[in-house]
Amino acid sequence: MSRLGPRALLLSLSFAYAVAAHAQTPPQERNGVLVDEAGMTVYTFDKDEPNSGKSNCYDQCAQNWPPVIAAPGSKPQGDYSIIMRNDGQGQWAYRGQPLYTFIKDKQPGDRNGDNARDVWHVVKP
Repeated sequence: MSRLGPRALLLSLSFAYAVAAHAQTPPQERNGVLVDEAGMTVYTFDKDEPNSGKSNCYDQCAQNWPPVIAAPGSKPQGDYSIIMRNDGQGQWAYRGQPLYTFIKDKQPGDRNGDNARDVWHVVKP
């Protein structure tokens, strides 16, 4: 039985849903940058080795930088591929770089994570 109160449990479930939002189609270009299906800016992480098929962003990192999850049955296309995360979920990658959104971007068009810690970058196709 969970020791979380009803409010904490609801927040926990809401966060899990937000992090696990699934996209059938890869991000698209809008206003010179890539965005996910909700129109949120997409980023790459310098600590991810291009074309390695792996993400180096888990745990607290993935809470702050949610991966752009590929829905089951999604197909790679063009410059887009799908890598497998440690939890078995697919994650969209662009030109071999795994893709993420940023928790501090609150509405479509926000780019608050660009150049964060000099390792996060908006994706410009």
